Amino acid sequence: MHNTDLDLSSAALATTHEVFNQSRALEGYNSYSGDTALREAVERHGAAWAESRLTEHGARCGSAQVYEWGFQANASKPQFASHDRQGHRVDLVRYHDAYHHLMTLGLEAGLHSTPWTDPGPGAHVARAAQYYLQAQVESGHGCPLTMTFASVPSLRLTPSLGDTWLPKILNRAYDPRNVPHTEKQALTIGMGMTEKQGGSDVRANTTRARPLAGGGPGDAYELVGHKWFTSAPMCDAFLVLAQAEGGLSCFLVPRWRDDGSKNPIQVQRLKDKMGNVSNASSEIELRGALGWMVGEEGRGVRAIIEMVSMTRFDCMIGSAAAQRQGVAQAVNHAAGRSAFGKTLIDQPLMRNVLADLQLEAEGSLALTLRMGEALDKSLAPGGDEQEKLLLRLGLPTGKYWICKRTPFHTYEAMECLGGNGVTEDFIMARLYRDAPINAIWEGSGNVQALDMLRALSRSPETLEAWFAELGRTRGDDPRLDAAVGQLQAEFSDPDDIEYRARQIVDQLALTMQSSLLLRTGNQPVAEAFIASRLVGGSQRNFGGLPRGLDIDTLIRRADPHG
Repeated sequence: MHNTDLDLSSAALATTHEVFNQSRALEGYNSYSGDTALREAVERHGAAWAESRLTEHGARCGSAQVYEWGFQANASKPQFASHDRQGHRVDLVRYHDAYHHLMTLGLEAGLHSTPWTDPGPGAHVARAAQYYLQAQVESGHGCPLTMTFASVPSLRLTPSLGDTWLPKILNRAYDPRNVPHTEKQALTIGMGMTEKQGGSDVRANTTRARPLAGGGPGDAYELVGHKWFTSAPMCDAFLVLAQAEGGLSCFLVPRWRDDGSKNPIQVQRLKDKMGNVSNASSEIELRGALGWMVGEEGRGVRAIIEMVSMTRFDCMIGSAAAQRQGVAQAVNHAAGRSAFGKTLIDQPLMRNVLADLQLEAEGSLALTLRMGEALDKSLAPGGDEQEKLLLRLGLPTGKYWICKRTPFHTYEAMECLGGNGVTEDFIMARLYRDAPINAIWEGSGNVQALDMLRALSRSPETLEAWFAELGRTRGDDPRLDAAVGQLQAEFSDPDDIEYRARQIVDQLALTMQSSLLLRTGNQPVAEAFIASRLVGGSQRNFGGLPRGLDIDTLIRRADPHG
């Protein structure tokens, strides 16, 4: 039996369906103006003066063009060529142009330099906020930006090197050419610490350094050995650890010698990583490479830890940024998608999930920018000692907690998009692949937890500073007071403390986030965080917020359009 009403014309067959009930791409918006929590935190921590700069950068980072750069940079992995066509050793890594566009955006904005070139109240907070905006779009190019930024305190330990290298390092420009640093006006810096046999245990490093003359800080050495993980191998120089006669020491190793010849830093291969694919990570061998000693001989860890502290801070920023991008994508999708007769964002269970995701991002941002304020105060002339002590626990705690929470957060945000979330056409798939990276790099979770204990053993006053900071909200909420009391009891019991270290760091983070959110004066946010994290437990799934909370406020704050 034939259906005579069926239109089999070519015009009808060419149109099978109408596309509807799909959310619009989240682009063409201002990621600063639309982020209420970020704008409030910037003002709260002393960087309101940077409002115009951040607004301008938010417009750039929220643009369709910059989002497209992120997709392109990840779709085309870096390609390595050991030799040129004539057979000369070049160790060249080629990136997609989009990667270079992102690097240009970050370096011209001063993400690597502004707190060093223009120090003052709120400088680190403003830079952290700006980095937070750019990291939401693409995380891979953040690695060389971070390492260049973080190299400055280490290089300042040796004035003869700092005076020569820092003017070009701090220049707000980008020069990706594969030419000697002497021919450039803008430089980027990488880092090589870990080796095959040691990983985080850098004392096990076997790379050797031999002085070419007298030896000592700023003098030239010859390095022979390897590094198992050297990211961004096209940087102009690297801070590297090697064994000198007096013990493990730090060296600045350039890609080219001053005479224009290639320094024998030979890339063996690029790592085939599951995430962070726009950024090349390499295995290198040092075959008599020239390097200059940074800091004192035998004090290499002390010298490079100046850099590591800053890279850990940026891991906090980057992971907090991923949380913000995840919840923004989830809310944007839920506002433009209907199911079962209702817009997703109006459905109670989805609202519970979205509000919970926003709470996590609020806590992460609050802790991150409080550490930014601590950096500003501790690095100011005279240096606030309490703020230095706060950082000593705050950086490993924040790095551990925020970076650990991000993969779980990203997965839940991805699920909000349904099947679209797992396809590479949408940003969530990339966010999910990138999410575990910050928890592993710059010291894994165990390293951070043990670093917290090490800080306490060396400087017990750090714990006093932490509880003094928590004491600023004593009496404001009995649930927080009880949690702080439990935390104090944990530290009063020395038995099996290394075994319990992760549990303790969890409590350090949650109590501090709760205290910081209470101080904002935003009662709906603080109440929801304390009710769900301190009382409800942090290990539950997202979307389990208790009844009676102001979900509307949380979802409004999550909306990327403000």
